[in-house]
Amino acid sequence: MTYLLLLVGFALLIKGADFFVEGASNIARTLKVSPLLIGLTIVAFGTSAPEATVSILAALEGNSDVSVGNVVGSNIFNITVIVGVTAIISPLLVDDSIVRKEIPFTMLGSIVLFVLASDLTLNGSTDNFLTRSDGLVFLAIFSVFMYYIFEVARHNRTLATAEPEDTHTSSKPSWGKYILFTLGGLAAIIFGGDLVVTNAVEIAYSFGMSETLVGLTIVAVGTSLPELVTSITAARKKESEIALGNLVGSNIFNIFFVLGTSAVIAPLPVDGNIFTDLYILIAVTAVLFIFAWSKYKISRIEGSLLTVAYLVYFVYIIMRG
Repeated sequence: MTYLLLLVGFALLIKGADFFVEGASNIARTLKVSPLLIGLTIVAFGTSAPEATVSILAALEGNSDVSVGNVVGSNIFNITVIVGVTAIISPLLVDDSIVRKEIPFTMLGSIVLFVLASDLTLNGSTDNFLTRSDGLVFLAIFSVFMYYIFEVARHNRTLATAEPEDTHTSSKPSWGKYILFTLGGLAAIIFGGDLVVTNAVEIAYSFGMSETLVGLTIVAVGTSLPELVTSITAARKKESEIALGNLVGSNIFNIFFVLGTSAVIAPLPVDGNIFTDLYILIAVTAVLFIFAWSKYKISRIEGSLLTVAYLVYFVYIIMRG
């Protein structure tokens, strides 16, 4: 029964995120927001809602080891598997803004997480924790990112309103439908997230696995499935800006908002093993920057290398666990 409920939870997460993204994206497009901005915000935050729900609920229920492992594992999965598979399907064209601003901001998030989690090394504490004050630091940096996004959106809307409207193609937006999809999807995400946390932790205990390992594997991969589906769909429709913006925005959201909120709710203990995963996260983020900066495109070969890198990493953490 536990496995069935876990699968039901994942199904609700995936389908809920699908409805949430569809509704929210339509609202954003109606408001004349650029595809890159949609990817970085509405789509990224929507597909990251499972990570947010799982991590916050885990913190509330006292299973906070899952929170950190979930975020780190999801971010590694996003950069390697999702960028990799998406590029294999259709090479990703990279916007200049992604290279100059968003990917470096993602790197900043990984480094800040590493520093704030290193209490044993930096402060001489007996344990590593993400404290409530650390959570407030994350949320403060997230506020700066949201201010930047707001300014970009305002600039884009100014340009959009300056352009003549095509009266032949314009139609009245279905606001009721969009809002229903968004709220219904969010409800499914929250309920599905609760099922995933409860049953994944129960499975972990039955196999003698640590909560951190479960967060890095089962929960991280499961909650990243919405990003995978969304990015593959966007790539097939030649919407590279949405595909890559979704992944970079999700990683920023995961670290600064998800961990920030979780740590404010309850201080998060940090397993010593997670630092190896943080080194790997920083390394794959650097590789993503190099791939994106080299030709402003992520090719099928580069996508294949990223995917293989995750397979090696996955075998490593299973052997370690």
